Amino acid sequence: MQVGEVIRKYRKSKNMTQEEMARRLGVTAPAVNKWEHGVSHS
Repeated sequence: MQVGEVIRKYRKSKNMTQEEMARRLGVTAPAVNKWEHGVSHS
């Protein structure tokens, strides 16, 4: 299982949107989306 899959599974289990998770973590929603889709910060 990839890290992005774990993040998405956790987020879904808590019934959170990407926006809500981003707010709680202090990041942007696009950042959460990139994590879930395995896009790196190259």
